[in-house]
Amino acid sequence: MSDEPDVDEILHRAGFCAETSVLTRRQAEVLALRERGVAQTDIADRLGTSRANVSSVEASARENVRKAHETVAFAETLQAPVRIEVEPNTDLYDVPSRVYDACDEAGVKVNHAAPELMKRISDEAGNAVEGRGVRTPLLIGVTHDGEVTVRQSSPEEF
Repeated sequence: MSDEPDVDEILHRAGFCAETSVLTRRQAEVLALRERGVAQTDIADRLGTSRANVSSVEASARENVRKAHETVAFAETLQAPVRIEVEPNTDLYDVPSRVYDACDEAGVKVNHAAPELMKRISDEAGNAVEGRGVRTPLLIGVTHDGEVTVRQSSPEEF
């Protein structure tokens, strides 16, 4: 096992703190090793558990990370000085001008050119955007430092 990464050192260098993280120590260990290409079977042997348990711990860790990202995006959108609601059936090509106009009014500079902004919106919106069409409501926020956040909204929010 001397070729395997030192998980304690990895966690230390990454600044992991079990008291403030949404991940348990075990979840952080499994993710650190998996991200370095260590097989689940090898992790199971190292931790004295089953591969199925490692798989479950990894799935829970990834879900916790996904939820943490979602929570941060939600908080950033709430705090953003610019928020644009995009209704279903909106052409994605019409969105950048709406974002730029709202940012001009608020005195905020967007950190993206129009093509990059459309790609970011499409990527972050997931299945809410199909081709050029917005399928489900979106809330686009622009922070004070020009970062763009994209969230799917519930239709009743409109």
